[in-house]
Parts: sequence; C-alpha cells; structure tokens
Amino acid sequence: MNYFSEEKEWQWLIDNGVDWDRIIPLYYPTFPTEDGFQNKEEIIDFIKELLTQTGDWTSKAVLERAAALDKKGAGEIVDGRTIPGEELTEFYREAAELQVFGLPIPQELGGLGLPLGPLMVVLSQLARSCMSSCTQYAFFTSMADMVHRFCDEPTQQRIIPQICAGTLSGSMCLTEPGCGSDLGMIKTSATPTNDGKFLLNGSKIFITNGGGGIGFVLARIKGAPEGLEGISMFLCEQDLGDGKLNFRVTKNEEKMGMHGSFTTEVVYENSVATLVGEEGMGFKYMLHLMNEARIAVGMQALGGIEGSLDYAIKYASEREQFGRALTDLPLMKRNLSDFTTERDAIRALMVDTVSHFDIYQHLDKKKKHTDDLSKEEEQMLKDAWIWTRKRTPLVKYYACEAYTHLSQRAIQVLGGYGYMEEYPVERYHRDSFGPLLYEGTSQIQALMALKDIVKYAAKDPKKFFSSVFAKHPSANFISSENANVKTFNGIQYRFKKNTIKLLMKCLRPESIGDIFNPKAWTAESNIEQLMTHAETLCQALSYMETLRVLALHAEKDESRVELFKRYEVLIRPRLEMIYTDWSIR
Repeated sequence: MNYFSEEKEWQWLIDNGVDWDRIIPLYYPTFPTEDGFQNKEEIIDFIKELLTQTGDWTSKAVLERAAALDKKGAGEIVDGRTIPGEELTEFYREAAELQVFGLPIPQELGGLGLPLGPLMVVLSQLARSCMSSCTQYAFFTSMADMVHRFCDEPTQQRIIPQICAGTLSGSMCLTEPGCGSDLGMIKTSATPTNDGKFLLNGSKIFITNGGGGIGFVLARIKGAPEGLEGISMFLCEQDLGDGKLNFRVTKNEEKMGMHGSFTTEVVYENSVATLVGEEGMGFKYMLHLMNEARIAVGMQALGGIEGSLDYAIKYASEREQFGRALTDLPLMKRNLSDFTTERDAIRALMVDTVSHFDIYQHLDKKKKHTDDLSKEEEQMLKDAWIWTRKRTPLVKYYACEAYTHLSQRAIQVLGGYGYMEEYPVERYHRDSFGPLLYEGTSQIQALMALKDIVKYAAKDPKKFFSSVFAKHPSANFISSENANVKTFNGIQYRFKKNTIKLLMKCLRPESIGDIFNPKAWTAESNIEQLMTHAETLCQALSYMETLRVLALHAEKDESRVELFKRYEVLIRPRLEMIYTDWSIR
C-alpha cells in the first residue's frame, strides 16, 4: 500500500491539520513563485504529490530491503572509515534520485526549499518500513540545517550541496565515556592554533552515523570553566583534502536493534576543527538540534507504531481461530480498537506540533540571519516557541513510550509467530528501544516538562494560582460552545485541580501566604519530592495535549468526532490512575 495516497488519516491531516495559512506565506510571500506556483493550493498539491511518491518508495523498496539491512547490518569500518553495505548504499542512491535529502533546504544550496512538515512526514514513512534507514537519512537533513543555521556562507556553499546530493552526511557528537545526560562533564579538549583553528583531542561514544563525513562536536577550550558554560561547538570534517583522516571511527556498536544504522565510537587526535559561533555557546547551539531531533524522533516512533500495527492487523484479519477471524474475537477487537485509537491520536498530536515547530524554525532562522521581523512575525515567533518548548518533551516521551508498548502488543497479536525472526514485528519491537533512549530518555523528557511548570510557577506563584494555569499552553481551556470542546474543558479542569493538589502536597506550605512565596517553589527538598512525580505528570500532560488537538479537530470537522470520543474513553481511566498515584504517594 502507499503510505500517503491510500491513507485517509494522513490525507485529512495534511489538508486540515497543518497550519498552511500561516506557514505558506512565510516560505512563499508572493505569487506566482519562482517555481511557478500560482497560489497556496498548488503548493499543497505539490507537497501531496511528493508525499505520494515517497509513500510509494518507502512502502515498497525501503520495506522490501528492511529485513536484509537488519540482518546484514549497516556496513563495516575500514581504516577508520565507515563503509555502507549494499543495502544502505542502495537506499542512499534512491533517496538522492528522489531528491529527498534537501527537502527543507533553500534552492540556492541544492534543496527544494519546502516547509519542514513534508520532511517530518517522510521520516515517519521511512520509520514505518525501516527504522535504521530513517535514522541514517535523518543525519543528512539535520546536518544541512545546522550548517545553514550556524556556519558562515562559504562553509554553507561548500558543504550543503554535497549533503543534498547524498554524498556527505554527519553526526552530532556529544556523549563520552562516563558522560551521558550530564553534558557538563565533557572532557574532549580544544586547543587553539595560530591560524584560528582548533585541535580536538578526546573520544565520543554511541554516535549515530559518526562516519558520515562531518561532525558537530562539543568540546572544552583549554582554560574554559567547568560545566555547561565552558562548552563550545566545533565543526570537524573527516577529510581535509590532504589524503589523511582528520578523525577516526574506531568501533561500530553491536546493538539490540536498529542493526542497519551505524552507532560508533569516534576518536579525535589533534583533529583540526573550526569553532562554530561564539565560545561557550556550544550547549545552547546544540539544544537547537536536540529540539528538532526530539520532534523528529517522535515522528520516527509514530512510523514504528504504524508499521508494527499494520502487520499485526493484517495478520489478525487473515488468521482464523475458533472458526472466526482474530479481528472478530471480542477481546482482540477491543484491543485493536484501542491500539489504532492511540496511533491515530498520536499522529494528530505530532502533525499539530510540527506546524508550531515549522513556524518557529523558519522565523528563528530568519531573525538570526537578518534580524528583521515584523511585529506580527515577532508575535508568531514567540507563540510558536512557547508551543514548541512545551510540546517537545511531551511528543518525544509519549510517542516513544507508545511505540515500545504497541510494538510489544503487535507481537502478542501474532502469538508465538510474533517471536520468530521470520515475522517483522520482532524487529519493530527491538528497534523501538532506540528512539526510547536517544535524544534524551523518557525520564529526561519528563523532568523537562516538570521544569517548565515549576519555572512558570516560581516566577509568579500568585499569578499562577489565581489564573489556574490560564497562561500555560499545556493547560489552557479552549473557548468554544462545541460539545466536544466542552467535554475537553471539563476533563482539563479536573486535571488542573489535581495538578495543583500535587504541587501543594509537595511544596508543603505552612500557611496560605507561603504558597505565593517564590522561595517555596525552589527549596531543594520540595523540588526533589515533586521530581518523583515527573513521569506521571508528563504522561498526564501528554494525554491532555493530545485530547486538546483532537477536540479542535472535532470542532473543525464532524468526521473527527469519533476519534475524539474514542480517545477520551481510552485516557480517562489512565488519568484517574495518575491522580490516585499523586494522592497516595
């Protein structure tokens, strides 16, 4: 099947779930465009045709190659380089032929200059067939964006066209032995040279696509302070034109899943690198890529959910037990309904989040390059950043946790067959643990979501309580007389009340006045108690944000009411379990 033209859900979301009215004018301020597009509708039609082509490619060629890529692996390391195997090489060739490496890259640099949304959908299509292929692909487009955003024009002109052509890719190089989530412990050093370059010394581990050709490396310049404020970012190229390796790939990890992607150790020994931006700003710059990566990983996880459930549902519809198809057995019928409800709901949440991120990404880059935004654009940037900031940990957490859970359930649909390598559901499940861990574990995402709430509350506790989260995007009511919106507002009100009870319980104020004392929100013992509830709070926020999107969709289109109601039934008991946990722990 075609992952776009034969998917009514995806077609509805592209037509109605993407904020084209605000996105397209940012990319195409006047009509006709240089490409001859006469109006918004022609651009959307072009994007849909593109997604139909990629939907055909990913559902056929990429899917047919997935098992072999998983079995044979990504390739091998020869003399410090990663050498892609036959399957990965063919994948790169096809992607270059389809021109999908440069979807959001400006045309003058070799790309198609499209909004970010189509790229994110392609990521989900790829992951639906092969998580490894999706992961390798992502380190072309993300590297092009980083070079375009942070590097000077000559570097852009030299590197980005190679990426769009599929001949160069890269990696983000953070993790070191003994240094995982705590990046302030980074030991890789950078020593300045007389010609304005730096020499890197150290090693990085668990680096996806470490041998792609370039790397954005976090390192500490000699004499810089300890901690995050002493970290700078460097662009390091493996080949400098002198025939020698500038850095070496020394190991490709043997992993539980995602065998078709390179996960490497990279060693720097007086490796020549260029400082990116300002000294001491490395962590801040890397956060940009991490934010985009976390949303992209959510799209990956969605694709994995779709792929594993695709196979499970097809199997259940064809398999007979007790004289009936599995899909007709009452418990199986209920389970499959719940699985597909959550899949469709997460899909809607992801598309809505990508719309906000697309606006933020475009305007933030424009501001960086020109510092010339209109008042309307400044407000759009502010709003888009708020939603992007709040949603990023939620979509990463929710989609990835759901992928691992639902791919496990897909195995159970097949029974013993699901445990056999002959069937692809075991591969989907093994692969699900990658997205669950990289770009920040679920627990890191939960702590980020908690941090945002505490930061907002501590800034002005009186306003926080008196407005009952009214200014917090993750908890706003929706103003509407629509019946489904009213249902959402009722569920939201109960969520708010229980969240405030949790905060007061953990803060343990001695008097009402202490509630409004900012110091009460920052006491270490109080915050640590609250941190024990970070994951359940993240879960509840994820459910509420998803229900919010579905309520808005149901208000827009009567055909979306059923999904809203099914999801409401699914998450109500989950929320009640969370509230019970908050009250007794």
